[in-house]
Amino acid sequence: MRIAVAMSGGVDSSVAAALLQAQGHDVVGVTLQQWPRDDSEEASRHGGCCSLNAVEDARRVAALLDIPYYCWNLEREFGERVIEPFHRDYLEGRTPNPCVRCNAFVRFDLMLARVLELGFDRLATGHYARVMQGPDGPELHAAMDDAKDQSYMLYHLDRDRLARIVFPLGGMTKREVREHAREFGLPVADKAESQEICFVPRGETARYLSARLPVRAGVVVDSSGREVGSHRGTALYTVGQRSGFGDLVEPGPWYVLRVDAPSNRIVVGRREELAVHEVALQDVTFIDGAAAEPLPCEARLRYHAPAIPAVYERGRLSLGEPFLGAAPGQAAVLYSGSRVLGGGIIASA
Repeated sequence: MRIAVAMSGGVDSSVAAALLQAQGHDVVGVTLQQWPRDDSEEASRHGGCCSLNAVEDARRVAALLDIPYYCWNLEREFGERVIEPFHRDYLEGRTPNPCVRCNAFVRFDLMLARVLELGFDRLATGHYARVMQGPDGPELHAAMDDAKDQSYMLYHLDRDRLARIVFPLGGMTKREVREHAREFGLPVADKAESQEICFVPRGETARYLSARLPVRAGVVVDSSGREVGSHRGTALYTVGQRSGFGDLVEPGPWYVLRVDAPSNRIVVGRREELAVHEVALQDVTFIDGAAAEPLPCEARLRYHAPAIPAVYERGRLSLGEPFLGAAPGQAAVLYSGSRVLGGGIIASA
């Protein structure tokens, strides 16, 4: 087949390209230039997946494999579909996952459409997930390596798109991928992992947001409405957080229970108050297009959070055990064993 490989300059996508070429496919490498060019120095500094360094690494791998290589500029689209909603969500008191949006609205929407328009048979990426043939068509399954599984990020895919996608690494461990990289002689074999949010320096989300959003100090209250301290701006906090407050009137630990952006208040409480038994979802999609309800399943309410028993019905997810820190804006992904059924965005808990 003629396969376009999304190459980020990391070891995973590089090995994906090398494996597909070794299998006899006609492989072309493509990197998405998504980073705003006026921030290129910042991107290079922290090594995001679309930084200048990443592009150069992808180009070097493509040259070594002797495959055609292209860099497509989707800076404007990435800004509109990922960065601007990321900012807006934090301003409105939510905790977004921009990698979910990037996969849903850039990589497996704009990029996949362009790849197919250019006559390729498939788009391949270095994601740790598996596409398996089921009785009713392609299914999305978690990767064999639980520690690297990225199926949570891909719940929005449908059967039509799954039929056009290849995940060569879904049955491998990270150690095996690095071993393949050394066997192929790839210059990125020992390259460090890239961070999850490509446009935010690792561990500096609050600094990034405070430099770009209008934040103002406000009060911290407990769950009864009693004022107990102050905060630096609601956009800098997320449900479950236990730091970043001013001096509180009582010793902690205190945890963020709710971010009330309209009133510029942070509601805090003790750890046990984080527990929720039901969440409301919005923008719910299913890989099969629909699902019989009520739907018994297992749900993950954060990336790499353990799956817990749940029942989905009419936009609500009833949890079989309490979950600590369900944050509006995060994805809730529904599974049946290793199979991804679908998911949605947490609206409230």
